[in-house]
Amino acid sequence: MKFLNALINGISLGSIYAIIAIGYTMVYGIAKMLNFAHGDVIMIGGYVAYFAIVSNGMDPVLGFLLTMIFTTLLGVVVEKLAYSPLRSAPSLAVLITAIGVSYFLQNIVLLIFGSTPKMFSGISLPSLSLMGGKLTVSGVTILTIVVSVLIVVSLVFFINKTKIGKSMLAVSEDRDAAKLMGINVNFTISVTFAIGSALAAIATFLYFSAYPSVTNTAGAMPGIKAFIAAVFGGIGSIPGAMVGGILLGIIEILSATYISTNLSLAIVFGILIVLIIIKPTGIFGKKIKEKV
Repeated sequence: MKFLNALINGISLGSIYAIIAIGYTMVYGIAKMLNFAHGDVIMIGGYVAYFAIVSNGMDPVLGFLLTMIFTTLLGVVVEKLAYSPLRSAPSLAVLITAIGVSYFLQNIVLLIFGSTPKMFSGISLPSLSLMGGKLTVSGVTILTIVVSVLIVVSLVFFINKTKIGKSMLAVSEDRDAAKLMGINVNFTISVTFAIGSALAAIATFLYFSAYPSVTNTAGAMPGIKAFIAAVFGGIGSIPGAMVGGILLGIIEILSATYISTNLSLAIVFGILIVLIIIKPTGIFGKKIKEKV
């Protein structure tokens, strides 16, 4: 029973990582950029949700919509101001900028709201009792798993069946060729950032329902773990982000349950290193052959 409980908790936590990882993997797959500020967008979403719902008593649904609007706009603004000028820049310059944006957002929040944690009340849902009451699954856990699956299915449909989705695929394959076909590359990349940042609002509510303390660094660790999840699954692959996130969550919770809480993160990084050595492209990643 202990194992089953840990497995369910791992799938739930992994589903949150998956939602965050999808934001990473979409931006990388289409814009070929690693947006390391993505976790901080989730953190800022936590503050918006806290002040809207906890401090001002806004209806949770309206609070969620407000948070989604805010994170979406924030993602687009960050893309326009920080990443758009670096479309043709070396990867190292983009990486340094992304890290700089992350620290900038963290310190701005620290200056405005201080270091005192804000306690987010989270989503309240009834639990489900299974196996004659021996196993209890929280409503938030069920919601998290269902939402993550729906997001993956919806995005796969959106990218493969809609006009803007097909534009994303074209930009991902060859940006110059996409321009020649009349695709607005800048708009397509902005839409990608907007979708990823909108998903950040969903991750905000699910993550802070499980870990209710909102601080200026609260998005850093889930952001790093979601990046690892994206690498696990094959960065650039949406189903890969889902699988990688769930695997990461299961490994983390089982390691904490049966080995050591302090060593769980080290075990995750250790498995990542082994995976990179064995399969550098991740589980669903494809090796790209460059023409000379």
